[in-house]
Amino acid sequence: VSIDSVFSHLAWVQTDRKSGGLGDLKYPLVSDVTKSIAESYGVLIPSQGIALRGLFIIDKESVIQHSTINNLAIGRSVDETLRTLQALQYVQENPDEVCPAGWKPGERSMKPDPKLSKEYFAAV
Repeated sequence: VSIDSVFSHLAWVQTDRKSGGLGDLKYPLVSDVTKSIAESYGVLIPSQGIALRGLFIIDKESVIQHSTINNLAIGRSVDETLRTLQALQYVQENPDEVCPAGWKPGERSMKPDPKLSKEYFAAV
């Protein structure tokens, strides 16, 4: 979702990544020229008419499971977004586990209990 127009989006996807564009995307872009979506998610700066760089992972029940809002000068990390999504999927499949900071698929998770988590911390 972007507050840019569909015409800006078209130019963006018609420009390859090496030239600063998005290239061939495998997902749709949504134009929020009314800025209503940006306002709803708390990323709009009304006095400037711009939106901060926000990322929201929303589950099938429309519940925000993760959000990140960055300063305009800071980009988002695709690798960190993928890691977070994988961690969310892992804990959905393993509800008695939690993923520690920096967790990646295949690494140890831990129990959400101070006593039981000692096993994890003793091994790291």
